[in-house]
Amino acid sequence: MAPSEVAAAVADAHRREWAFVLAAAVRVTRDLDLAEECVQDAYARALTDWAARGVPARPAAWLTQVARRRAVDLLRRETTLRAKLPLLVDGADEPDRPDPADGDEIADDRLRLIFTCCHPGLAQEAQVALTLRLLCGLSTADVARAFLISETTMAARLTRAKKKIAAARIPYRVPPLPELPERVDAVLTVVHLLFSTGHTAPAGDELLRRDLVERSLDLARMLRALLPDDPHVAGLLGLILLTDARREARTDQGGRLLLLEEQDRSRWDTGAIREGAGLVREALRRRPPGRFALMAAIAAVHDQAASWADTDWAEILALYDLLVQIWPSPVVALNRAVAVGFAHGPARGLAAVDALATEPQLASYPYLPSARAQFLSRLGRAEEARTSYAEAILLTENAAERDFLADRLAELGEPPPGSAP
Repeated sequence: MAPSEVAAAVADAHRREWAFVLAAAVRVTRDLDLAEECVQDAYARALTDWAARGVPARPAAWLTQVARRRAVDLLRRETTLRAKLPLLVDGADEPDRPDPADGDEIADDRLRLIFTCCHPGLAQEAQVALTLRLLCGLSTADVARAFLISETTMAARLTRAKKKIAAARIPYRVPPLPELPERVDAVLTVVHLLFSTGHTAPAGDELLRRDLVERSLDLARMLRALLPDDPHVAGLLGLILLTDARREARTDQGGRLLLLEEQDRSRWDTGAIREGAGLVREALRRRPPGRFALMAAIAAVHDQAASWADTDWAEILALYDLLVQIWPSPVVALNRAVAVGFAHGPARGLAAVDALATEPQLASYPYLPSARAQFLSRLGRAEEARTSYAEAILLTENAAERDFLADRLAELGEPPPGSAP
């Protein structure tokens, strides 16, 4: 095989199989750093072996076997194999087979790894970051972008979290049902951030990372099977379905980003919308409703509007008013500000956006200047809109979003002679 074909196959296996391979390796090592090292070695070996012998029919099984053999070699080399033997799992080539000794209620290594990373002994931000890095295979830079912090800060946070897991001997298992509620919120946050990262990739040429979207949907359905009566799980699954239902209409044939008002709604997935709306109704029965239920309800209002003009912005704003009370996030506040603009006009929307200008967590967030630019443009303040669009472009690393912003900037025309650069 050509080197480029092998590299593409390995990259595809990383996107699709990382979670399975790493989780299976952790079952052998019970050490996150060692497991990650072994899996990285397996992917490095794939680059040479697959070039010589071709891509195996089951890449995940091949990578899992190589990673586990490497783990056993390292354990033996450290003369600790005797102590570790009771932890080795039979059926190494079948990572999804339940291990009766564990007593887990879900026979999937990914969920074991999620709940290990989301142990209550860790700070919640560390739980989320660690799971995104280890289970989902996101780079430290991508995880840092999800948290709106620097890569250096995130790297230090991940290191501390892994050390704490090792020192506290946190078990690698799905906790018993009585312990699940206290652990669920962190797990749901992980899945939501994973979906958000896939729905609009923080960087790169593609708007969407389908592998991350599909992985988050898969995990949400697993959690639904595990906790069928939990309204927060229902809310998250509903949110993912309702948001992803617009996937095929988000870009035109040339890959240009389309806003909701420009999308062909006949291309939306009506089956996903119907399922998601049912989950929203179920989740909203709980009082007070949770954050995922409210976000899903907002998505449902958009999806169930016959056209952009029919969107009930008053209802959306009311839902954001509730959401910002129970989840006072700067990003939620910005989304609410945008809803203010569509419900009450661009002047009030701009004022609401400007009120968030000094929020530290939004200092490098491109959606703030892009929202500001949109309202300024609608108000006829073209020169200020140009400045805000230029700022948003500088902060945006996703090519599809950057091209969209550049088009909007070009639509404003050239600045008048003698204006400030």
